[in-house]
Amino acid sequence: MLDLRYGNSIEAGCDEAGRGCLAGPVVAAAVILPANFESEHLNDSKKLSENKRKTLEIQIKAQSLSWAIGVVDHIEIDKINILNASIKAMHKAISDLKIAPQFLLIDGNRFHKYKNIEHCCFVKGDGKYMSIAAASILAKTHRDALMKQMHERHPDYGWDRNKGYPTIEHRKAIVQIGPSPFHRKSFKLTDPQMKLF
Repeated sequence: MLDLRYGNSIEAGCDEAGRGCLAGPVVAAAVILPANFESEHLNDSKKLSENKRKTLEIQIKAQSLSWAIGVVDHIEIDKINILNASIKAMHKAISDLKIAPQFLLIDGNRFHKYKNIEHCCFVKGDGKYMSIAAASILAKTHRDALMKQMHERHPDYGWDRNKGYPTIEHRKAIVQIGPSPFHRKSFKLTDPQMKLF
């Protein structure tokens, strides 16, 4: 895992969670880590257990110079599409940082410039750069918590387990009882080839 430094610039890593989900918001995080930050377990959030993510979430929030979360709900996703919603969530997170970054490290290959701040996109950056990995963990843990809250209101879809992703369990529930108010209407919610047993 690299700690990228462009000169002495203040760098923020950015990543999102929930882009491929059928329901709920897309959540992004922006994190500015100190130059001496160390963590042997820091990695892409998808490669970590839930308990490991929660432990790292505490460490990142305690030791980062600044961190922030941006959320764009399912209604906005349907209006502007998931790519624009993901970037908008990143912009929200960046704008809420208590320290203004001078350079942005973005996970993925698409981004809209934020103000006059330089940025660079990295495909699978959450497995390469510490600040992006830290952002991926905060985005994932925050979104998971939101989906668990939503599960309490709509328990039939198994969001406490699938977090809104298109699992067989989730799609079957949509076929059986229909979509919830939190489903993304612009997404293909059911698989026409699915057979219910």
